[in-house]
Amino acid sequence: MNNERNKTEHSRHWRVERADNFALIVDACRYFIVLREVIIAAQQQLLLIGWDFDLEIEMLPGESDAEGNAPDGLPNKLGPFLEEVIRRTPDLHIYMLKWNGSILVAPGRLAPTAALAAFGSDRIHLALDGHHPFGACHHQKIVVADDCVAFCGGIDATENRWDTPEHLPDDPRRVCKDGSPSEPWHDATSAVSGPAAAALGALSRERWSRARSEELEVPTKNGNPIWPEDLEVAASDIDVAIARTKPPFEGAPLVNEIEEAFLYAIKTAQRSIYIESQYFAADTICAALEARLTDVGGPQIVIVNPQTAMSAFEDDAMHEVRDIMINRLNEADHENRFRIWHPVTSAEQPIYVHAKILITDGTALHIGSANMNNRSLGFDTECNVIVDTKDDFIGAFQNRLVSEHLGVTPEKFADVLAQERSLIDAIEALNSKSGRGLRVIEERESSMRSTLLAQTRFMDPRYHPGEETSTGEGIRPRHIGIMVALGLLGYLGWAVWP
Repeated sequence: MNNERNKTEHSRHWRVERADNFALIVDACRYFIVLREVIIAAQQQLLLIGWDFDLEIEMLPGESDAEGNAPDGLPNKLGPFLEEVIRRTPDLHIYMLKWNGSILVAPGRLAPTAALAAFGSDRIHLALDGHHPFGACHHQKIVVADDCVAFCGGIDATENRWDTPEHLPDDPRRVCKDGSPSEPWHDATSAVSGPAAAALGALSRERWSRARSEELEVPTKNGNPIWPEDLEVAASDIDVAIARTKPPFEGAPLVNEIEEAFLYAIKTAQRSIYIESQYFAADTICAALEARLTDVGGPQIVIVNPQTAMSAFEDDAMHEVRDIMINRLNEADHENRFRIWHPVTSAEQPIYVHAKILITDGTALHIGSANMNNRSLGFDTECNVIVDTKDDFIGAFQNRLVSEHLGVTPEKFADVLAQERSLIDAIEALNSKSGRGLRVIEERESSMRSTLLAQTRFMDPRYHPGEETSTGEGIRPRHIGIMVALGLLGYLGWAVWP
């Protein structure tokens, strides 16, 4: 019995380590400030593990001086900022790992990164991660400095991520690099120090080694306290679990710890299940929530999603499935315990939800890179951190998230929640019918394309335990990139042929 319990516990996480400090950060405006502080303080090894990095973004929009420097005196743009940090720190090495599919999704961002690696300091190292099945994505979002401080969450250091918790309509700082406005964006990440940070460092070095066949040294402790002075500590001396998704590849089996952790949290929730996710399309999650809604006196379930996806094609691929799942949950909801909403600004503009968060009973928190879709649970490479504690900071964090969406203070929401004793009732009591607030996600009109994509799960595949994939000898994203380039050259040659 004990062996079976230990096996089950292990399937839900990779490691559990103590965090000296643990913090939660909402929205990229705050994250980029503390990220710069940690990068500046790093002395030996900086690991940047992400879906994408855009070296041309201003990390602090609207705060550059005439020389292009941020208020801390260093370049505001990410690429020049990293170069200046390297110049000032003679023992520092920076390792930047990006998904290799970025050459197709955002080819314009590859050139500045390649130029930095080729012509910048020889202590800045770049790798494109292709160690996954064809079509899968390296999706982890981790930063580790000297194994002392680490971030793990949903925020990428790339274009269109910056925003404030106010999500002001027409904020002049929220613009693309070409000057056009970018949409309001809601996101979140976590910060840890101590052994938990060292564990995320080990995970990042393992990923680098698999991508580059190069073993990185473990940094020695330098005694430099690099926890940002103004980053509020939510908890100290607390256990943090690290959970992963790794698809089967080159003989290694599927690792679906994040899925197992999600399912356990949903199964054991007593009062409430609160989810923020870019997608809601995971079959196993839907079935687990459906089962809880059939329980008598089970938990309330609140999901916050974006209204639409980033493109019409992605919307067709993901949100017809979401409509099907919403209908299933509504049918199972015999006690009026289920809601799914999307947030809007004071001008009723939809806010894009990119955060990946699960909170149960205000005591268990899951935050990281994994969405509530199939590929995040069994196809892409993901990393989440999990905290389960009776301390009240997780409930306070949930209040912080909900109050942001409603445009009220966390204290106001906490007061109403205490009066209503119901998450849904508290939200509905404060939810304005116009302006800032949460809106019901309406069923979208289906099309032949959306129905086909929903039925085939073309954009949202997954592996299940026991399934295997190729050894990586087949077509890879780089091969497609080469074929596309050759095709374009051929077309240009044909077009100019006399």
